[in-house]
Amino acid sequence: MSRRRFASFVDLFLATPAKSALLSVCPLALALAQLLNSYANGFSPTVAVAFAAAMVAFAVVATGHHAAEYRLRRLEGGSRPQN
Repeated sequence: MSRRRFASFVDLFLATPAKSALLSVCPLALALAQLLNSYANGFSPTVAVAFAAAMVAFAVVATGHHAAEYRLRRLEGGSRPQN
């Protein structure tokens, strides 16, 4: 990850920490928890890996959308998030 992208990711988290965490960190934690749960309980790894892949894909897409929304809001001059 380039330094500029990392800086914009940090800016995104500083501007809207709760929404950023819900859209990027929580799905990744859920995917990891599901993989560990699958391993601990002897559940089918195919289903767990598919679920984890879906959660990672969701996190990537949702974070990208949230970043685009944040950049657009900054370009339009709004400093506070609109709910």
